[in-house]
Amino acid sequence: MGQKKLIRFAAILTFPNVLQYPEGMAGKWAEFFKNDHPLTLELACGKGEYTVGLARMYPQRNFLGVDLKGNRIYIGAKTSLRENLTNAAFLRTQIDRLPTYFQPGEVSEIWLTFPDPQLRKSKARKRLTHPKFLRLYQQILVPGGRIHLKTDSPVLYNFTRLVIDMYGLTLLESSDNIHAGPIKEELKIKTHYESLDIAQSNRVHYLLFTLPATPLPDLDEALQEKVREMEPDAPQIAGQ
Repeated sequence: MGQKKLIRFAAILTFPNVLQYPEGMAGKWAEFFKNDHPLTLELACGKGEYTVGLARMYPQRNFLGVDLKGNRIYIGAKTSLRENLTNAAFLRTQIDRLPTYFQPGEVSEIWLTFPDPQLRKSKARKRLTHPKFLRLYQQILVPGGRIHLKTDSPVLYNFTRLVIDMYGLTLLESSDNIHAGPIKEELKIKTHYESLDIAQSNRVHYLLFTLPATPLPDLDEALQEKVREMEPDAPQIAGQ
């Protein structure tokens, strides 16, 4: 491991706004933030640009960036401390462990900002909008809690549209090019990966949807078959 990473890993051990694999946090987030404001998660947050940006924008809401890579979390956590953003914090853990850290209904919204699109068909189950993950989100979101997806990957955008249709999710907003017209303030926040335009699509896609209160149907095999039919073969590319 490089010296820079070692320094950052050591630093976040001392940061009061970073929790690494904590125990007993379910139901304790209001106590942690010292208020009962709504809680928003940014999953696979990377350097935490959205966690920080939204915290600046909405001081009466709490924001928690979740990622496995502590050297990336360091950037957002350091910025939050420097700016005294007491409504922004970071959780280092795996996303598939989310129900361990939150009680049902403890989370108001989820942001997925430029997650790894997992372009290989065989990796579709790793996409953060796959029903495998949506079932996890159902366990922690308030009824009607919103999920935002912002991506430059047309594959991930179209896959998520397919999931929304197949599983009876409620689509609130959809754009295959947010810069084609007026853009709301939340979508003006840019992540590191948005600046890189890894997909070289020259456009950013956005979806806003909610999950039903009832369990999602068991259509995962049918979904995978449609993915095999619809998506071209593609190599994996680096992503968040």
